[in-house]
Amino acid sequence: MEGYRTFLSLLACSLLLGFLGVLFALVWVFHWREGLSWDGGLAEFNWHPVLMVAGFIFIQGIAITVYRLPWTWNCSKLLMKFIHAGLHCIALILVVVSVVAVFDFHNAKNIPNMYSLHSWVGLTLVILYAMQILFGFLVYLLPFAPVSLRTSLMPLHTFSGIFIFGAVIATALMGFTEKLIFALKNPSYSTSPPEAIFVNTLGILILLFGGFVLWMVTRPQWKRPQELISKFQPSTGATPDCTEEVSTATACSNDDKSDVEFNSEAAARRRKLDEAGQR
Repeated sequence: MEGYRTFLSLLACSLLLGFLGVLFALVWVFHWREGLSWDGGLAEFNWHPVLMVAGFIFIQGIAITVYRLPWTWNCSKLLMKFIHAGLHCIALILVVVSVVAVFDFHNAKNIPNMYSLHSWVGLTLVILYAMQILFGFLVYLLPFAPVSLRTSLMPLHTFSGIFIFGAVIATALMGFTEKLIFALKNPSYSTSPPEAIFVNTLGILILLFGGFVLWMVTRPQWKRPQELISKFQPSTGATPDCTEEVSTATACSNDDKSDVEFNSEAAARRRKLDEAGQR
C-alpha cells in the first residue's frame, strides 16, 4: 500500500476518536442526564444519543473502512462482504432502538414528535440507511443480480453510502445543540457551563472521526491494488463480480492469472468492470 504508515496513523486516530465519542456520550448521560433506563423518563431518551453515536456513527464508520484494511486484501471476498454487511446491520439495529426510545419518551411525556429539523433529517437518514442495506443485500450480497446491473449501480451505491455517513454526523451535531438548548436553563447554554463544553467537545470528536473516515475511503492510493484484483479473477472466462457494499470497493476474486490476460478485448472489459467496482 502506498502511504501505508500514513494510512495506519489515520486509522488509529479514527478508531481512537470514535471510541472517545462513544465514551463521551456515556459520560454525558450518566454524569449530567440521569443515566440509562427504559421507563418512559429522561433516562430512556438518553439511549438515543448513546446508540446513535455508537451505531450510526462509530460502527457505520468501521463498516465503511473494512475494505480499505490492507491485511484483508487476501481474504475471501464473500467473507469481507458478510463482515461489511454484518456491521451495517448491527448499526441499524442500534439506530432503530434509539429511535424507538425517543418516540416512547415523547409519547410518555406528551411531547410532540417530528417537529424539528433534526427529527426530519434524522428519520429520513434512518429510512435511507435501511434502504441502502437492503439494496446492498439484494444486489451485491445475493448472487442473482447480473454483473451489468451491479456495475451500473455501483457509483450510486458508493455515493449514497458516503452521503448518508456524512449527513448522519451533521444531524448528530444538530441534535446535540438542540438538546443542550432545551435542557440547559440555569445556567443557560449561552453561558458555556461544563456540560455544554463537554458536549461541544463530543461534537468535535465525531466530526474529526467522520473526516478521517471519509479521507481514508476516498483516497485512490488506498484502493485494493489492481494486481491483486487480477490475481483473484476467475480463469474460466466467467464474468467477474467486481462489486462491493456501501462506500467500499470490493475486489473480483480469482485464483491466478490466465491466458485471457493477453486477449485485448477481454482485458478492456475487465478494466471497465474493475473501474466500476473500485472507488
